[in-house]
Amino acid sequence: MMNLLDDIERLVTCESPSTDLAAVARSADVTASVGAALLGSQPERIGTHLRWRLGSGPRRVLLLGHHDTVWPIGTLARIPFSVQDGVLRGPGCFDMKAGLAMIFHAVAALDSPDGVTVLVTSDEEIGSPSSRGLIEAEAVEHQAVLVTEGSADGGALKTERKGTSMYEVTLHGRAAHAGLEPERGVNATVEAAHQILAVSGLADPGAGTTVVPTVLSAGTTTNTVPAQGKFMVDVRVRNLAEQLRVDEAMRALEPVLDGAKVEVTGGPNRAPLELSMSSGLFSLATRLLPGITQASVGGASDGNFTAGVGIATLDGLGAVGGGAHADSEHVLVSELVPRTELLAALVKELT
Repeated sequence: MMNLLDDIERLVTCESPSTDLAAVARSADVTASVGAALLGSQPERIGTHLRWRLGSGPRRVLLLGHHDTVWPIGTLARIPFSVQDGVLRGPGCFDMKAGLAMIFHAVAALDSPDGVTVLVTSDEEIGSPSSRGLIEAEAVEHQAVLVTEGSADGGALKTERKGTSMYEVTLHGRAAHAGLEPERGVNATVEAAHQILAVSGLADPGAGTTVVPTVLSAGTTTNTVPAQGKFMVDVRVRNLAEQLRVDEAMRALEPVLDGAKVEVTGGPNRAPLELSMSSGLFSLATRLLPGITQASVGGASDGNFTAGVGIATLDGLGAVGGGAHADSEHVLVSELVPRTELLAALVKELT
């Protein structure tokens, strides 16, 4: 147990916000060192992404995680690494540096694992722009993917994750003096209001589909009819059919005001992780650890990419705890060893 805690501490105390390239590079070095000590070999480096391909046989199991976090440099001074009363704390401990240490310790516990790949990426928290292709290409060479993101509430495994789509809607109008001749303008703010209501109406609570306008901006000065505005839209769906429905509707938006134009960019980012892609692996997990539960969650992970290319994927195999992206982020120490043992048992069964 102490070695596992020590390795989690090494990972957590190397801060790694996704957009700080120097910090992510330092974290890649630390993660490579921790992994190499346990796996017996140095990783292949693809930028700041790390890959270990173990054994020479056909690829069977991909263990997937990320070493970047949402926390800016300096958070560690405010929320230091600590273990007290059975609770481990520190920025990124639950999402998901404990899960990385668990991967390394689980694989190290196996005798000469063959056909196992460990892939640790560095940009998951910002949508995996540089690693998506790598993740998908790696996944299709394997029969199963195990993702050690933190568990759902109560230690549940994540057997469904909503897919995500992100859009930017730009409204083009025409400027005019707001006091002298507003009728000569085309008000992009008013057009935005119409479009925001239309977009909100695409949600389907019964199907679990959320369509949420978020960031909004328009105009330049208080006495000018706005010539341009824009807003962002966050979409979450449980299945591909809903993702396609919303995408088609977003691209079919039409202006309401005469002379206005509507421009829509963006689209699906992650396909949903549907139950059909995880049910077999979850059944295996319940045989290995009776009583473990499953959950459907709204947040996405890199497991959405692997399920999206048709590979069986089970998520939430990392630490039990909570508070991801919040000051309350924590890991339950008592669950670290049992969950690491479950991960090792799954890898053994699948190889």
